[in-house]
Amino acid sequence: MITLVDIRQDNGVDWYEKASANSDNDDLLFILVTFGKCVYWVNDCKFILGKGETLLLPGHLDYYGKSIPTLFHTKYVIHCRKTCTNSTLPILNTDKPLLIKPGCYDMLHERIKSMYYQWTEHPSYYTMMADCLLTEAMIYMNQEWDKGAISCDRERHVEHMKQYIQNHYREKVTKEELGDAIRKTPNYAATLLREVTRQTISEHVHTQRIKTAIYMLTESRLTIREISEYVGYSDVSYFHRIFKRLTGCSPSEFLDERSSIV
Repeated sequence: MITLVDIRQDNGVDWYEKASANSDNDDLLFILVTFGKCVYWVNDCKFILGKGETLLLPGHLDYYGKSIPTLFHTKYVIHCRKTCTNSTLPILNTDKPLLIKPGCYDMLHERIKSMYYQWTEHPSYYTMMADCLLTEAMIYMNQEWDKGAISCDRERHVEHMKQYIQNHYREKVTKEELGDAIRKTPNYAATLLREVTRQTISEHVHTQRIKTAIYMLTESRLTIREISEYVGYSDVSYFHRIFKRLTGCSPSEFLDERSSIV
């Protein structure tokens, strides 16, 4: 269906890129902004991308992009190619730029981070794994595109719940607490979070815990057990299982990246 050609990370305040149309109409560029803002011009149309927004560019279009002055930004840029013309994903057959703000940003970000790891570190069968992750990411994107834009009220409620989880991820977070946070029923809160983010409350909590754990593994002097307990796992073996499931690596592998001056 689709295969990965290349993936890179851009960052900074002085990024600039210009590209002419590719003669291969099967090529696509998929951009996910993870911090800050940047801007693209395609066919004289201006697209300002902020954190959590994606842009899909067919290969036959000219474009140029640049950082917004004084604004630092980070993003993933994925060059991919359709491997069959009768693709079952309509989003892959677009002939115009598509700007989408996916509600499932956290899940999409995790898949792309794993894809980047596979592509840069070359573990066994990395090309097959990268293509699988890319296909999964594109399925999520197509589902978001099919649904259309999220209403302002629903987006606001989800952002409030995500903020509540971010503030309380070390504790057990319940649907009753999320319902109180948005002044809705517990079942409505849990269903809305799952529909928009594609994650249950528990999955979202695990995601936030592992994000913090990754930072602490590389930027602190705490042991794995101490980090496990800090982020909310009293059972370190359970922490190892969740960590491996979400990152594809063990916590000890991240210790190798710990700075010697920390």
